[in-house]
Amino acid sequence: MSTVIYPSPIFGPVHSRRLGTSLGINLMPADGKICTFDCIYCECGFNADHRPTLRRPTRDEVAGALEQRLKLMLAEGPAPDVLTFAGNGEPTLHPDFAAIIDDTIRLRDTYFPKARISVLSNATAAHRPGVHAALERVDNNILKLDTIDPHYIETVNRPAGSYDVNAVVEAIRSFKGQAIVQTMFMRGRMGQADVCNTGEEYVGPWLDKLLYIAPREVMIYTIDRETPDHDLKKATREELDGIRDRVIAAGIPCTASY
Repeated sequence: MSTVIYPSPIFGPVHSRRLGTSLGINLMPADGKICTFDCIYCECGFNADHRPTLRRPTRDEVAGALEQRLKLMLAEGPAPDVLTFAGNGEPTLHPDFAAIIDDTIRLRDTYFPKARISVLSNATAAHRPGVHAALERVDNNILKLDTIDPHYIETVNRPAGSYDVNAVVEAIRSFKGQAIVQTMFMRGRMGQADVCNTGEEYVGPWLDKLLYIAPREVMIYTIDRETPDHDLKKATREELDGIRDRVIAAGIPCTASY
């Protein structure tokens, strides 16, 4: 099993299929994973296999490390297209998430004012007032919604606690057209369960919820790196293109990454 545990608090820059040259900001410990999901396709592996022993970086440590890296990039390149909160788990779980967003906006404006700030989140904390307000301040508030089928969510996303997909839909909708919905499509099996979500029984209801949410954009993608469960497979280009075209036809901008 080959999985990736990212350095903390800064990693990269890396090339993102969806975002361009991305400087990563990892608010989780450098030696493990903390997440409210335990997705079977996560490139960081299963939660139980990567229990951290180190603490999360503090707000000051994040700001200091980010400023140091931005100064270096200003002097030597490359210029980042985006500063992306991602890494070893769910970034909004950090107790100082909102303040860290404020620091990041200030540093971005100082060193690379054209760079965008993105947060990749599974939306499990998007209903919390402080998190919600912070996500409203970033350029790309990218929230996960792989399906609206509760059984599929339990099989594939495997929430660590209680998860109400309808409440999550309402939380995404509450951003009033400024959220970006991100969805993983794939094929394969998890044990005896078929985890293909490219069929109409999944796509149709998901599309109906997108129309209700009315996001700014939808990003669909498929597996790109090795997954902890090796029976998973990429969705085909034809499947992704077909789903993308349906979203666009419904009046919502959509991109597909293969």
